[in-house]
Amino acid sequence: MRVAVVGAGIGGLAVAVGLQHSGHDVAVFERRTRPNAVGSGLTLFENTFAALEVLGLANAVRDISSGQIASMRTGQRRPSGAWLMTVPPGAVASLRSVHRMDLHRALTDQLRAGSLRTGIDAHASADGAPEVTIDNRKEFFDLVVVADGIRSDNRVRLGLDTGVLYAGYTTWRGVTTGPVDLQGEAGETWGRGKLFGIVPLPDHRIYWFGTLNTPEATAFTDEYETAKKTYVDWHSPVQECIAATPPAEVIRHDIYDLARPLPSFTRGRTVLLGDAAHAMTPNLGQGAGQAIEDAAILTRLLRGVSARDVLAALSRYNALRMKRTQTISRRSRATGRIAQASRPLTVALRDTALRLTPGTVMGAVSRSIQRWDVQ
Repeated sequence: MRVAVVGAGIGGLAVAVGLQHSGHDVAVFERRTRPNAVGSGLTLFENTFAALEVLGLANAVRDISSGQIASMRTGQRRPSGAWLMTVPPGAVASLRSVHRMDLHRALTDQLRAGSLRTGIDAHASADGAPEVTIDNRKEFFDLVVVADGIRSDNRVRLGLDTGVLYAGYTTWRGVTTGPVDLQGEAGETWGRGKLFGIVPLPDHRIYWFGTLNTPEATAFTDEYETAKKTYVDWHSPVQECIAATPPAEVIRHDIYDLARPLPSFTRGRTVLLGDAAHAMTPNLGQGAGQAIEDAAILTRLLRGVSARDVLAALSRYNALRMKRTQTISRRSRATGRIAQASRPLTVALRDTALRLTPGTVMGAVSRSIQRWDVQ
């Protein structure tokens, strides 16, 4: 089959590679002239690697990722450094971390030469017909995969959009240029209306992120200095991680997810994938993982399928992906509300609940999300 993929993010590249490995003719359209991921990290769980196996990408991703976090103490801490909860090692035994740019590059390298077309704004057909419009010229396919992100123009064009919702907080992200002594500890620190996360990456770099409750579209004169002041007096190595990051490489984004679940991930012979279908807050670390699961399911369903059977495959994709992704999205949003609590009494109750909850319970919850079969 001839397939168009609109969007060269992680989900779009993963499905393109998977479909090419299955023998399909795939063209990837990306509006940016130099597509790449922002300078931050990702955590990849067991379910993500199960999906990568289906796509034939697991070994390539393992080669560029780190499993160091699985051997560290991780969980939630107070700003003082006191642990609220420690996650059992078994719950993160398969957890790996990777720099987004490295993952993006590895996926791009797996594409067949000439299949990625950049600087092209491709528009899906409003009725879901398998075609894309480029500069008032139509190109025809057997299937169109829309993977153009949370603010997908094509989702709107297909009549499936429900809008986006500001989560109430913004996030700084950075990657250190060298090692920082983590003293064998990683995970998140939860304060009042803000948190800080630390994840070791390959090559001794550290990916860190910090959140802050703030009105939407708040502007800061100096992002780097504001990030430092936001976590002043927090336990080591919070300040050390920020200090080891070049100021110009500290980035910040307001956090959004979809305002409401979509009524469908498909329309005609056009299918939504990744953030275009189920953008979620980052609180469970499953955004990229769910996009890769989408890619694996779609690849499996289309393996050996001819153009006349596409609609049946898309119906099955819809049934398999909507419930799981929308459930995880709701859980992620709820976790974010708890983590970002700011009222003193609410924070005290949250911290007490964390201290009293056995780590094995939290581990079981984490494993329930990570359990996934290609079906």
